[in-house]
Amino acid sequence: MPEFRKWILASAGLALFAGFASAQVGGSPGAGAPQAYSTFACSVTNGAVTPTLRAEGFTELTGDIVIICSGGAPLASNTGVAIPTANITVFLNTTVTSRLLSNTANASEALLLVDEPGSQLGGNGGYGPTVPQTVCSTPNVGAGPGGCTEYIGESTVESAAANVSMGVPVSVVSSTTTCTAASPCAPGANVFQGITAGNQVVFNGIPVMPPATSGDTRVYRITNIRVNANGITAGGATPGAVTASLSINSSTSLAITNSTLTTGFVQQGLSPTNTTLRNTANTSNSGGASLAQCQSASITATNSNSGAIGVLQFAENFATAFKVRGTLGQNIPGSIFNSESGFTAASTGTSTLISNAVTGTGAVEYAGYADYGTRLKATFSNVPSGVSLYVTTRDVANDFNASPSSLYPNGQAVLVLSETASDSGPVSSLTQSNTSAGVPASSQTTTFGLISSVPLSPVAINPATNTGLAVWEIINTNPNQIDTVDFGLYASYTANAAGNSPAPGTFSVTLSYAPTPSGGAFTSATGAAASSSLTIPRFSDSLDITKTVATITLCTTPMLFPYVINVNGFDTGLAIANTTTDPFGTSAQAGTCSLYFYGSSAPTTNPFITPTVATGTDYANLASTIAPGFSGYMIAVCNFQYAHGFAFISDVGARNLAMGYLALIISPTNRSTTPEALNN
Repeated sequence: MPEFRKWILASAGLALFAGFASAQVGGSPGAGAPQAYSTFACSVTNGAVTPTLRAEGFTELTGDIVIICSGGAPLASNTGVAIPTANITVFLNTTVTSRLLSNTANASEALLLVDEPGSQLGGNGGYGPTVPQTVCSTPNVGAGPGGCTEYIGESTVESAAANVSMGVPVSVVSSTTTCTAASPCAPGANVFQGITAGNQVVFNGIPVMPPATSGDTRVYRITNIRVNANGITAGGATPGAVTASLSINSSTSLAITNSTLTTGFVQQGLSPTNTTLRNTANTSNSGGASLAQCQSASITATNSNSGAIGVLQFAENFATAFKVRGTLGQNIPGSIFNSESGFTAASTGTSTLISNAVTGTGAVEYAGYADYGTRLKATFSNVPSGVSLYVTTRDVANDFNASPSSLYPNGQAVLVLSETASDSGPVSSLTQSNTSAGVPASSQTTTFGLISSVPLSPVAINPATNTGLAVWEIINTNPNQIDTVDFGLYASYTANAAGNSPAPGTFSVTLSYAPTPSGGAFTSATGAAASSSLTIPRFSDSLDITKTVATITLCTTPMLFPYVINVNGFDTGLAIANTTTDPFGTSAQAGTCSLYFYGSSAPTTNPFITPTVATGTDYANLASTIAPGFSGYMIAVCNFQYAHGFAFISDVGARNLAMGYLALIISPTNRSTTPEALNN
């Protein structure tokens, strides 16, 4: 299914060339009858579509810029005079972050293609589309003096449309070389690298050859410009915009119109509303789970102690925010790839891929080729000591069902080793490991009682910072709909209330793209600039989404003493027992009790905090001691399970009146919405 969609999208991209079908792209004088010469003029337009860019992105691919030229006087063949050249500069309203490659200082993956090479346009497509993609090896000067100089002659490549190849750009050994039908020359370079600096890309020494014949066109396509979309204000009903302005410096007359255009619209990529923590059934958003300190949780249990926390949901804010990596075969000019990779200049002919060997890593990075697909990151903060977290190694429907979609039997996303680890090859060989960063294979969990068909992986928690992260990579997506990708989240811990473990508190998760500066691979400044060593794509932390995961709460027992008095000669004795020592295997606990007095002459210090009540002991005191002159009721909240209370009211010396009662246990419910349940 994904391959079918790619074919459809590629076909849609090629539809752009339908307007060229009646005119030859890169035609030669011999391809048609010469006409009266007109001014050589060019118009700038968008290539196929203007994409939506993610506001979180540091390395977002803008839309192609297409310069269509026509008219002008033909250049004579075999004169020994090089084709005139021009420098084409693209100015952006944000920093250019296209990958830098090592063949020339600041030479980047941003490319300029002449006459849609390698597109193999059918019909009367002309000479240019039939020529293999040939890279100019001197991006600093292009086809200018000292570079990959081009002349007019006869090529070894014949135009299938016109059955001619004379009067076309060729590459020769010297200016005295004659290129004839008997001795044709190799085609001239038609792929030029851009030199990147700040917010501009310069394409030096681009050959400017008028097509001359009426109706013919010369097409210059600029592709693979990546930008810092995070530097563009986005949001609201009107998205931000990336604009490009073109300047052409040439020794020959060259008129240009529409020199400024929008090459991308900017919106937040992750939905700020639907990127969240959902409940375990994935039916509604969750405000975070409540975990009792005195009740263990296990990922192997299937009852209330199952350890299921909820579903981490990542949702697109627009339909193309999640992208697969793409392939090195994305080499058809003008195609819409909907991937993190752009045009990869991978010719089916003899052209060599433009690449960069990263010093010290052994990695080879190619022009246009991303290091991985869109990555989604969950960063956990303030995880209590003693709590282990686990995530599913692929997307799921909920915490109890492993079948999110029949469209993607292998899943939409898989867990990967780290934020920036490059994929080892195409998507099909992506490492689908259930290993979290820093977790040895011996401690991995691959089976458990809730989802038998999807492994879990432990999240490596840094004990120094109480933080951990999990990263997944998109391997399947539908660019025609809003995708949501869900991952199960689980917790495991052994209750030790007596040791105050796990410690009470709230921990959270931050949902974002990956990698981001918080991961430590780069800073906000370096990530937002062009680089030869940093991976692509890269993202900002500025639009991260943080949600509460769970709160570890103390196990408490609330009790109601309905009548407490210390007036008119009466006093009340109060006793609270900590019965967590029992023959039933209850975890031994200890804690204080907070006594809240409501009524006449309540004590100034309210609540009154008792000393710690050890397990298997009682706390006793008199109202005259802790609440002298008081008359009313008292609620005691003890920080341990199974507290029980007793009150004894009498006159002084218990000579005339004495009575006792058991405190009522209050069910810990929301009394404003739930009927009260009282018991002993």
